[in-house]
Amino acid sequence: MQIDPSLHTKADNYKLLTNLVVPRPIAWVTSQNENGVINLAPFSFFNAVGSDPLYVIISIGHNDAGGPKDTARNILANGEFVVNLVSEDLFHAMNLSAADFPPGQSELAAAHLHASPSVHIKVPRVAESQASLECKLFSTQTLGANTLFVGEVVMFHVADHLIDADLHINNFAPIGRLGSPSVYCRTTDRFDVARIAYAHWARERAQPEESRSGD
Repeated sequence: MQIDPSLHTKADNYKLLTNLVVPRPIAWVTSQNENGVINLAPFSFFNAVGSDPLYVIISIGHNDAGGPKDTARNILANGEFVVNLVSEDLFHAMNLSAADFPPGQSELAAAHLHASPSVHIKVPRVAESQASLECKLFSTQTLGANTLFVGEVVMFHVADHLIDADLHINNFAPIGRLGSPSVYCRTTDRFDVARIAYAHWARERAQPEESRSGD
């Protein structure tokens, strides 16, 4: 089947895109308004896009009234945010934080979570999260009804039991977002396959068929 998005509604196109581009990591973002209220909200239009410098992107749409969401407003106001990663034990708190709380009420408090100080920015992180990324806003770009926020990661927070002396991350299994409106996945089912070098592939191709088949 071929589906032309120009012939369908925005809701249908959103459903198609978010059910096909899967799984998506979840950025559980803490931000802070001018009164010090900590906002906490999840976004799955999120990923890492650069390592030198360290950049992540989050795309934030409008609220139901057509204006900027609290997270977007806060980031634009002070240029800081924290991406907290969501492990399975935090799922229900994350799901609650997606509700349409009024701007003056903190989702962090409603979910019975705790704020922990950041190092390089004023916005705190979620203490219960096993991994958090302190970010400073690098740039924004308007993409229709969404705003793309590019943040530079200026500090990693990783639970001690997840990381070894060589900075390898072990046994970290954040949940991911699948189809809309409410399908998620675990990341505990994994496989590890080494990347193939072109030279190795070329040598294999050059061998006789009998040699390659092991006969």
